[in-house]
Amino acid sequence: MMGTHQPQPELFSYQVDLEKRVHAQHPLRRVLALIDFTFAREVVAPTYGDNGNVSLDPAVLLKLMFLLFQENVRSERELMRRLPERLDWLWFLGYGLDDAIPNHSVLSKARKRWGGELFETLFVRTVRQCVEAGLVDGTKVHLDGSLIDADASRDSVVKADAATIARIKAAYAAQERKLDDTTPPSARTDINRGLVSTTDPDAPCVSKGPASGTARPRYKTHRMVDDRCGVITATATTPGDVAEPSQTLPLVAQHEDNTGREVVATVADRQYGTVENYCDLVERGVRPHISPLLPADHRSEGRYTKDEFLYDAANDRYLCPAGQTLRPRRFHKRRQMTDYVADKQTCAACPLRENCTASKVGRSIARHWKEETLEFARTIARLPEAYADRARRRHLMEGSFARSANLHHFKRARWRRLWRQQIQDHLIAAVQNIAILAGAVSAGVGARLPRRPTAGRGTGGAAFARGFCALRHRGVWFYAPSAGETGSCLAV
Repeated sequence: MMGTHQPQPELFSYQVDLEKRVHAQHPLRRVLALIDFTFAREVVAPTYGDNGNVSLDPAVLLKLMFLLFQENVRSERELMRRLPERLDWLWFLGYGLDDAIPNHSVLSKARKRWGGELFETLFVRTVRQCVEAGLVDGTKVHLDGSLIDADASRDSVVKADAATIARIKAAYAAQERKLDDTTPPSARTDINRGLVSTTDPDAPCVSKGPASGTARPRYKTHRMVDDRCGVITATATTPGDVAEPSQTLPLVAQHEDNTGREVVATVADRQYGTVENYCDLVERGVRPHISPLLPADHRSEGRYTKDEFLYDAANDRYLCPAGQTLRPRRFHKRRQMTDYVADKQTCAACPLRENCTASKVGRSIARHWKEETLEFARTIARLPEAYADRARRRHLMEGSFARSANLHHFKRARWRRLWRQQIQDHLIAAVQNIAILAGAVSAGVGARLPRRPTAGRGTGGAAFARGFCALRHRGVWFYAPSAGETGSCLAV
């Protein structure tokens, strides 16, 4: 006989055990086994007084914000609305069926009280746990940046002069742009200086390119990913008009501090292949596996390039393919470059002129003041290993951003102001690292992963890995794959 269930509300429920309701392989059970959220109490203790109302446990509040990104919940209101329906969430928080659900406003109040230190600490702890589990090699890293839409509409953007914008930012207590003096902006900054959002003045108005249409308020997330398993080891949040190359060295320093490992090679796309980046990395002892920027004369098809001109260091001059001399004439202090120019009359009478230049004043060659360092960096960037790393970067680095966007609400800010966006980026990075760590632990891998040969920066025998050859530049030793590994090798 077919039975029919007659639902009846129960006044008392003594037999419900949430521990038994959450299965052994539940993702949140793995998270709780890996992360001890009670560290939050010690970190935020100085922000609380000794009397007054008793707050919610900081560990519970941190878990709630973790759930917001782990489960990609639309809003904090939605999180609290769904919380009574999710037994696994209640178990994760340590709540019972009859415990009161807090108001959503406690989360915004906690963030305002705590600031961003707690969330940065959570992120750093996940990085170090991945290092201990053997998921981070630390010597080779990938880096990139991504624009984030601010929580402000285009209707909030006003156009005004610099004085009016300064008054608007002062009225809204916008964060001071300390990066203005030291960080080069992107190429589109000048046309957007006259725009400001009255909703979120920390987010400058930038566009994603000529085809993207109208500029809108945006932030930019800069991220560094380790080559072994894709663990996020460093992250930085800036206004949207800050250029990616300016964050290379800060991210390298943050990576080395978080992992305790020295960076040997950095992998990035062409926008990082600037002169400053190349020189800074080489002088630091890091191999730049970065696509070089196209030379200034790359569009002059069929004409002689700079590589076909011979530099005479003893006499500080260039010799052209016709054997004529180009001497230094113009000095650019800002660009740190010198122009070597041929004689106008000599160029006009040269039989190779059609294959060299169309300029009426003669052919010129620009030479950077650190040209030797720059050429050395470009040589490293053209190694087969560098090409292979850039191919791997396409799925490792871009895949990290794609998972952030598809699973953890990465492409749009949940909250306003720069310091809150930094909290969001730290939480998302922590969630992704924990997912990598949990997957490795459940699969029983990590410490058993094969380690790549580590090329050190010292000159001692311990730093010389088998299968690598040494390159020395201005007292700094570099290491590149030997001929047996890649089919090519550079001589010392």
